Amino acid sequence: MTSRFIARCALTCSIAGAAVGLGAQSPGPQPIPMPPPIAAPRDIPYQGTIRLRVDATDVERRILRVTETIPVRGGEPLTLLYPMWLPGRHSPRARVDHLGGLKIFASGQRVEWTRDVVDVFAFHVRPPAAATALDIQFDFDSPLDTGQGRVVVGQDVLNLQWDQVVLYPAGFFTRQIQVEPEARFPSGWEIATALERSATGAGTVSFKRVTLETLVDSPVFAGRHFKSFELDSKGGTPVRLNVVADRLESIVISPERLESYRAMVQEAYRLFGSTHYDHYDFLVALTDQIGGIGLEHHQSTEITESPNFFMEWDRNINSRATVPHEFTHSWNGKFRRPADLWTPNYNVPMRDSLLWVYEGQTQYWGIVLAARAGLLSLQESLDGLAIVAATYDQLRPGREWKSLQDSTNDPITAQRRPLAWTSWQRSEDYYREGQLIWLDVDTFIRQRSHGQRSLDDFAKSFFGIQNGSFVPVTYQFDDVVRALNEVTPYDWASFLRARLDGHGPGGPLDGITRGGYTLTYSESPTSYFRNVEIDNNTSDFGYSIGLTITPSGQITAATWDSPAFKAGLVRGQQIVSVNGVAYRADRLRTAITDNKSGAHPIELQMRSGDSYRTVVIDYRGGLRYPRLERNPSTPALLDEIFRSRR
Repeated sequence: MTSRFIARCALTCSIAGAAVGLGAQSPGPQPIPMPPPIAAPRDIPYQGTIRLRVDATDVERRILRVTETIPVRGGEPLTLLYPMWLPGRHSPRARVDHLGGLKIFASGQRVEWTRDVVDVFAFHVRPPAAATALDIQFDFDSPLDTGQGRVVVGQDVLNLQWDQVVLYPAGFFTRQIQVEPEARFPSGWEIATALERSATGAGTVSFKRVTLETLVDSPVFAGRHFKSFELDSKGGTPVRLNVVADRLESIVISPERLESYRAMVQEAYRLFGSTHYDHYDFLVALTDQIGGIGLEHHQSTEITESPNFFMEWDRNINSRATVPHEFTHSWNGKFRRPADLWTPNYNVPMRDSLLWVYEGQTQYWGIVLAARAGLLSLQESLDGLAIVAATYDQLRPGREWKSLQDSTNDPITAQRRPLAWTSWQRSEDYYREGQLIWLDVDTFIRQRSHGQRSLDDFAKSFFGIQNGSFVPVTYQFDDVVRALNEVTPYDWASFLRARLDGHGPGGPLDGITRGGYTLTYSESPTSYFRNVEIDNNTSDFGYSIGLTITPSGQITAATWDSPAFKAGLVRGQQIVSVNGVAYRADRLRTAITDNKSGAHPIELQMRSGDSYRTVVIDYRGGLRYPRLERNPSTPALLDEIFRSRR
């Protein structure tokens, strides 16, 4: 039963009950009954096969044109659904407003549709009595700029996500609906997808029949410039790195770098001890033309990076773990999935209570696999971990009121829209704070078992089951606890709940301390920190005065309750000058250093709109940049965690 069905019944029943109980209505308006509920999905086959055709050649106007044929029983009412809740997004972020030109025909005759007045993702149709199929036409109008949403069609690359170009019948599990897809692309373009082809010709690709569940989980990257690299072709389950790009010169991967990606695949196999696909395709776009994405699928993954990703490897240090992160999701998220995140179709609401496992542990393994494979050096891994640790120790005062557990609701409540005060409101912290919790678990297991067991054992026993199976296996909190107890007996329920529901003070740093390191701060940044600043095109003073600033002086982030916050500085304001001299990042660094004694106040002239004012920041702590310092009295468990298993 869907939540919408429950809500409709509850409201209707409450109205009826009120009328019976009171005998007469009170003065004023009364709510009218909700419309009939949409059919709940059933685990039975849908009759026939849906034929889906997408024309993706209009890259100038960025329009995807769709024709779809759906078998029906004449005279029986039908509700067509546009996918709303999608795996990996954890929220109802689909854009039905981008659907246009919807027309439906039966035997060439127009059939009218009506949109549901409650669920605007549902369209009601009554096929004529003699109809055996409905022929549907509509288009997906890709945003032309980021202000309208994520751009998916560019001049040289495009991202075809099948959920954006399909309507499907209500009342059935998506795994029980068969689809025969076909797509036409611009002449000369190459494509990459996990779908298997049945025919290719004249720019049109026909794919083998699959379930709707598999189709939506198998997007396409297409581009004018394309290269594919084999990462594993020996084990019977081929793994490929497929790259499309705005420019051909962007797709230059050194032999050393390619070997690191191949090593990453083998490190994942050693970690999980299984596969749940018969082939795997990384889909990577090096582009400025379409919107950013990092989205997991069972046999593929969608990733966009900047055109210079491989050419400026050091600058893009913060993105090197993206590929292993999304690869990990094939085991954690796609195969093993939280029970409340699995839904029978794409219009039943998801619940995100276990995202700290789904995303948090994946974040952990993404970094670990990157280190073990050589995509990150040991020092880079430690320096990146220092930033994560310092963020939750210093830059998330919102932990005082909002638990990590509650942050798993953020995909639904915020839907990744910009926040005024991320440090206070929090934003999907189950990723990186979740990473710290799983480091805590890993080092605790290693310490308690005297190095005989680790979180690697949990990964193999929990995610590595049923080798070769494609069928998702769901889990709940108690299953996680039970699996941890099988690795090392302990009161894991209390251990986890204390960290999920707690509020500090300070960040969850036990894993770092137990791992043989101490979080410290120095007056100079690590090279990792500096490269992140370069990549973000900002100067990060978050750990000192509490600001992140662009080269032009615009504030992009201000930390709640920081010295800058207390001086009234907020995101969007402009720093015009520092101590009477035009703003430059190095001048602000000098001013912060010079005021350690308190003798040289940090005076900033600020602009907000047409208004100017001068503020003085009362801060004497000097520059502060996070790093991890080795504690020789404790075994270096972090070094062991990041060590290659090959």
